[in-house]
Amino acid sequence: MSWDQLTPLLWEAAGQTAYMVLITLLVGGFLGLALGLGLYLTRPGNLLGNRVVFAVLNLAVNVVRPIPFIIFLVALGPLTRAVIGSTIGIEAFTFAMCFMATFVFARLVEQNLVSIDPGVVEAARAMGASPFRIVRTVLVPEALAPLILGYTFLFVGVLDMSAIGGYLGAGGLGDFAIVHGYRQYDWAVTAVVVLIIVVIVQAVQWLGNGLARRALRR
Repeated sequence: MSWDQLTPLLWEAAGQTAYMVLITLLVGGFLGLALGLGLYLTRPGNLLGNRVVFAVLNLAVNVVRPIPFIIFLVALGPLTRAVIGSTIGIEAFTFAMCFMATFVFARLVEQNLVSIDPGVVEAARAMGASPFRIVRTVLVPEALAPLILGYTFLFVGVLDMSAIGGYLGAGGLGDFAIVHGYRQYDWAVTAVVVLIIVVIVQAVQWLGNGLARRALRR
């Protein structure tokens, strides 16, 4: 196929990738932040220390996070069908991505919060601040720069996950590179897709690093 024919297909694939990645970052990022805060707050001895709740949340993250995504897609099939109504298509694939991203980001959030100086939290508690206020005025601001970098890392991971969207009929840049590049022995098509992905990742990494530096100077 000529580039006149491929260009509209490339734009369509880029739109599919953008849809999957943006929805996953919004939903998975928000739920992952909430779950990560839950992990940190319910740790024994913390603001809302609860061994049972922490053990359940920690086990859930430990079980889901290490599963290779392609296997996770299959394992999540029954739940995906129950929620989305199908296991094939961009909505089903995005649902699975949101699910995995939530648990991946939750661990990143927890690790960044654990690194905060406990003395800062204790000082806020001594002044009578509520747990919600401590989260809003102490924990999140103190961990903001690492959280931004963690979110940047999540973006790269989500973009990687979107590359196998073709397996569930979700399309995307990865599917375009395989169908119109690899299978057609057209290495120029594959090279163009790789270049696009590299440029996107570099731009997001540059933006994330810049925002993290600004957060550190506050």
